[in-house]
Amino acid sequence: MAIWTVHGDGVRVGPGEVVAPGERLSWPRTIGIGAQHVVAMFGATFLVPLITGFPPATTLFFSAIGTLLFLVITRNRVPSYLGSSFAFIAPIGAATQVGGMSAALGGVLVTGVLLAVVGLVVHVAGARWIDVVMPPVVTGTVVALIGFNLAPAAWGNVSEAPLTALVTIAVVVLVTVLFRGIIGRLAILVGVLAGYVVAVLRDEVDFTEVAAAPLFGLPTFTAPTFDLALMGLFVPVVVVLVAENIGHVKSVAAMTGENLDDVTGRALLADGVATTLAGAGGGSGTTTYAENIGVMAATRVYSTAAYFVAAGVALLLSLSPKFGELIATVPAGVLGGAATVLYGMIGVLGARIWVQNRVDFSDPVNLTTAGIALIIGIANYTWVAGEMRFEGIALGTAAALGVYHLMRALSRWRGTSAEPVSPASVPAPETTSSRG
Repeated sequence: MAIWTVHGDGVRVGPGEVVAPGERLSWPRTIGIGAQHVVAMFGATFLVPLITGFPPATTLFFSAIGTLLFLVITRNRVPSYLGSSFAFIAPIGAATQVGGMSAALGGVLVTGVLLAVVGLVVHVAGARWIDVVMPPVVTGTVVALIGFNLAPAAWGNVSEAPLTALVTIAVVVLVTVLFRGIIGRLAILVGVLAGYVVAVLRDEVDFTEVAAAPLFGLPTFTAPTFDLALMGLFVPVVVVLVAENIGHVKSVAAMTGENLDDVTGRALLADGVATTLAGAGGGSGTTTYAENIGVMAATRVYSTAAYFVAAGVALLLSLSPKFGELIATVPAGVLGGAATVLYGMIGVLGARIWVQNRVDFSDPVNLTTAGIALIIGIANYTWVAGEMRFEGIALGTAAALGVYHLMRALSRWRGTSAEPVSPASVPAPETTSSRG
C-alpha cells in the first residue's frame, strides 16, 4: 500500500491544486477532514437501519470495517466511505416480513457475494461487458424504480406524525438552497436534527432504552439464515451497486485527474466483501457515498488518510451501545420526512443517469424498456413461483433487461433499429445524418 506524502506545506491547498489519494495534509487537518466525512455520511447511513429495524450500532460497525477493507483492497487509490445502501431497503423490508431479520441478512450476504464475483470478473476482463449488459437506459431505470417503489413506505411513516415530517422536509429544502459548502451538502442531516427537536418537544421520543444502555460495549451481532424463496428480492440490488461503484470511481478519477480504470474491479470486489461481512453479522449492505464526494469536492482533499480517520471514528462510535440506542430513538415522523426526500432523490437519480449518458427516448426500444419496467416497479407487481417470490423491484429489473435486449436484437435483425449508426459503418457522404 502506498505511503502518504505530505502535500505542500501540509496546511494549504493552492489554487487549482488537489490533495491526491496518496497525499495528506498535516495530521490535525486530516483528522478534522476525516470527522467531516463521518458527519457527511451520518444522516443517510443511519436512515437505512432505522427504517429496516436493523441495529444502528451494528450497521455503523460494519460500515467502518467495510471502509477500511475498501481502502486496503483498492490499494489506497480510491478515497471512499462505505455507508448504508438505500437499494436494500425494499428487499430487506419484504424479507423481514416473511422470515425476520436473519432471513433478510441472508439476502444481504448473497448480494455481497454476487457483487464480489462481478468485481473479480471486471478485474480480469474489464468493465466493457457491463456497459453491454446494462446500458444506461437499463441502469437508470433500475435506480429510478427502486426509489419510486419505496414511496408507500415513506407515506407510512409520514402518516404517523405529519407535522414532524413536514418540518423535517421543510428544513431539508431550506438548508439546501440557503447554504453553500459543507452545510448545504448536509441538508438531510440538518433536517433530521431539526425534525428530531420537534419530535422531542411533541413527546414523540422515548429515551428509556438510552438510559438503560451501557456507554461502552460491542454491538449486537445476528447470524443470517438463507431462504431461497427470498433471494429474488435481492439480486436486482447488484445492478444498483455496480452502477454506484463505477460512478464513484469515475467521479474520483475526473476530480483528481488520475486514471483509475484499473481499480474498478477492485472497488466492486471491495464493496462486495464489505456487504458480505455486513450480511454475516447483522449490518446493512454498503455502497460508496455521494455525500462524501461532496466533502471532497468542497475541500479538494482526496486523501485516503482522511477516510482511515473517518473509519476509525465510526468504529469507536459503534462501540457505544448508548450511542446506538440514541440513534434508534429517531421517530417515525422524522424518518418519513427524510425518506420522502431521499426516496424521491433516488428515483430522480435514475433520470440523471439517462441525462448524463444522453439516452435517446425517441428510440422506441429505450422508451418501451423504461416505461414497462417503471410501471412494474412503482406498482410493485408480484409473482410467486412455487417457493420463490418476486416483487416489483426484481420484476422491474428483469423487465428492463429482458425488454431492452429482446427489442434491440429484433430491431437490429429486422433493420428497424433507431440506434445512432457508427461512422465507421456508414458511407462517408452520409455519416453526419444517417441513423440505423
